[in-house]
Amino acid sequence: MATRIRQKAEKRAENRDKRPYAVARGVRMSSSKVRIVLDEIRGKKANEAVAILSYMPQTGAAEALKVLKSAIANAENNKGLSSDNLYVAECYANGGSMMRRVQFRGRGRVDNRVLKRTCHITIILDEQKEAK
Repeated sequence: MATRIRQKAEKRAENRDKRPYAVARGVRMSSSKVRIVLDEIRGKKANEAVAILSYMPQTGAAEALKVLKSAIANAENNKGLSSDNLYVAECYANGGSMMRRVQFRGRGRVDNRVLKRTCHITIILDEQKEAK
């Protein structure tokens, strides 16, 4: 039984993604607001994506910019890659946990349930292949 567990762990390690990435969890923003911003930078060069996000007026741009800069720093420091050759391979925002709040009304009733949404932002970078 233990050998099978070890084999599964080795297989997972082989299939693990080797690309540099960064994740922000529990960001206090709806995932739909962040997805609008992430659609703009998908497939762009990393330096170009930083420039785009730094001038976007949307609220999700600031959070996405933090994650992108973190992914670039991970690529440079942990993987030894140059930021000039990187591009945004994948980026997505998934819904996180919701903080549930209530709005109290007259006669001791709780009328409106307020869902304060959070999201998880993931940005995966990759090195561009040199065209020969």
